Amino acid sequence: MTPPSSTSAVHARGVKLMLLSAAFFTANALIIRALGTVQAVDVWLLVCVRFIVGLVLILAVFRVGPEAFQPHHLYRHRRLVWRGVAGSIGVYTYYLTVVKLGAGRATFINNTYFVMGAVFAVVMLGERFRPVLAFSGLAALAGLALITNVMGTGAGVSVYDLIAIGSAMASAYVVVTIRQLHAEGEHTSTIFAAQCCYGLLLCLGPAVLHWAPPSLLAWVLMVVAALCAGGGQILMTRAFRDLPVAEGSLLQMLVPLGVAVGGAAFFREHFAVHELVGAALILGGSALPALSKK
Repeated sequence: MTPPSSTSAVHARGVKLMLLSAAFFTANALIIRALGTVQAVDVWLLVCVRFIVGLVLILAVFRVGPEAFQPHHLYRHRRLVWRGVAGSIGVYTYYLTVVKLGAGRATFINNTYFVMGAVFAVVMLGERFRPVLAFSGLAALAGLALITNVMGTGAGVSVYDLIAIGSAMASAYVVVTIRQLHAEGEHTSTIFAAQCCYGLLLCLGPAVLHWAPPSLLAWVLMVVAALCAGGGQILMTRAFRDLPVAEGSLLQMLVPLGVAVGGAAFFREHFAVHELVGAALILGGSALPALSKK
C-alpha cells in the first residue's frame, strides 16, 4: 500500500506540473493573438508548425533516458494511434472554431471537455468523481461563461457550434486515453509524439495547398508559440500520470483566465464587473479540488 506521504507528494507534483502547463498554454494563446496583429496566417500552417516544433522538442529533450521516445510504438499501439488522430483533429477544430465562432464562444464550448472527460473517466477508468469536483467544475464553467461573454454574443446555433462540441469530445477522449497509456507503461514523449506525427499527416497537405509566405516576424512568433504549446503539452501529458482526469482538466481552466489577464496587460483590454466575477469563479473553482485533496 502506498504511504499517505508518498501519495501526497505525487499529487503535489502533478498539480505543479499542470499549473506550469497552463502557464505555457496561456503564453501560446497570447503569442498567437499577437501574431494576428502582424499577419493573417493560415490555420493549417499554424498547426503544422506546432506539430513540427513539438517533434523537435521531443527529439531534443527525450532522446535518451527512461522517457526516451519510442517511434515504433506509434503504429503498433492502437490506442496511441487513436490518441494521435483525436488529438490532432481537436487542435485543428479548436483553431477553426475560434475563427468561425469567436474566441469566447469557441473557448467556452471547448472547455466543456472537463465535464465530458470526468464522465468518460468514471466509465472507462473507474475514477471517482468527488462532489467537490462537481461543484468546482460548475463554478469554473460559470466563470468561463462570464469572462468570455459567451451569453452576450446573440448568435444562433450553427454547424461550427457542433464542430466545437465535437472538439470538446475529442479533448475529453484524449485526456482519458493519456491516463490509460500511462497505466500501460507508455512514456510521456511517445504519447505526445503520437499527436505530432498524426497531426502532421492530417495537416501537411492542406498547409501546402494553402501556402502563402509568412513574414520573418510571423515565423518567429509561430515558432515561439509552438515552443510554448509543446512545453505545455509535454507537462500536461506528464501531469496526467499523477492526477485524475477531472482534477487535471479543471486546472487547465486557468488558461482562459490567464489569456484574459494577458489581454488586459498587453492589449489594453479592460474587465467589466461580470468578467471580474467570472475570473474569481474560475480561480476558486480550479483551486478548490487541489486545496481540499488529502
